[in-house]
This record gives sequence, C-alpha cells and structure tokens, in this order.
Amino acid sequence: MPKSTVLTLVGSLRADSINQKLAEAIQLNAPEQVDVVIHDSLGNIPFYNEDIDVEGQIPPAAAALRAAANEADTLLLVTPEHNGTVPASLKNAIDWLSRPYGAGALVGKPTAVVGTAFGQFGGVWAQDEARKAAGIAGAQVLEDVKLAVPGSMVRFAELHPKDDAEVVEQIKGVFDALEAARVPA
Repeated sequence: MPKSTVLTLVGSLRADSINQKLAEAIQLNAPEQVDVVIHDSLGNIPFYNEDIDVEGQIPPAAAALRAAANEADTLLLVTPEHNGTVPASLKNAIDWLSRPYGAGALVGKPTAVVGTAFGQFGGVWAQDEARKAAGIAGAQVLEDVKLAVPGSMVRFAELHPKDDAEVVEQIKGVFDALEAARVPA
C-alpha cells in the first residue's frame, strides 16, 4: 500500500501549545506508511473574505493551506477549546478550505478531530464544533474518532504527550480510523 499523508492543523497559535505537543506526539507515533505533515502557518492566514478569494489575489498563506489539503489523503484537526468553542484560527482555516463552494479542498476528505484542554472534558465542545464546521464544508468527518485529553495544564506540566502511554494508545486508534476511511471498502 502506498504511503499516505495526514495534514494536521493545530488550532492553537501559542509557542508552548499543548495541542502542538499533541500533534508532535501524533507525528512521532505515526505508522511507517503514514506521513504526518503539521501545517504551521494558520496564524499567517487572513480571515476569510470573499473579496480576496479571487484568482490571482489569494493570499499566499491561504493558497499554501489549500495546496497542502489538496495533496493530503486525510486531515487531522487538533484543537484546544477557546471559550467553549473552536479557536478562530482553526475555524478560519476550515473557511478557506471550504471554498470554492462545493469544490473546496475538504470535500470528501476523511477528517478526524482530536485535542486537549484544561477542563475536565478535554475540549469536547470545541471538537464537536470543529466536526460540525468541517462537515458543513464537505469533509467526510469521522464522528467516531475521539481523543479528548482533559486536564492538560496539569497532566502535561512535566510530561510531553508523546510520553503518556494512554495518549499514545489512543493515537493508534486515530490512525486506524483514518486509514480505514482512506481505503475504500
């Protein structure tokens, strides 16, 4: 089977983001036949505006995101929870990937959503909102893929997610689901 590419978008822009560390743990635990690409410029993408989404005028960061999504076999959204919902940076990326309407880079693309947050539920509200937005944008959202790590500030204060056996085990399940969705039955 050929190698597959998982484009990973991290909703947190903070330099010491625990969700960025979770994305790194995912990358480090990828099966040999999977290439995990963490897209690192969500903070450089202007807010979606149809006036600038015009051939020849698309901002380079938005064009690069679309190209990366088009090249990927699957998408993985890694999100913290900001005020009970998805961060603006991740929602903005979904908005750019949803265009052109009906033919955006997300259409039919197997997409999973995971994350960690300080609260006791691990950011499930943000994950649900990200699934909803990606689904409306046309993604094939993997609703059954769940990885919500609660208490992130305490749990990962001195431990990187890559060294957390429970998280690493859950990561394997995410890859299994992404690969199953990528390969037609």
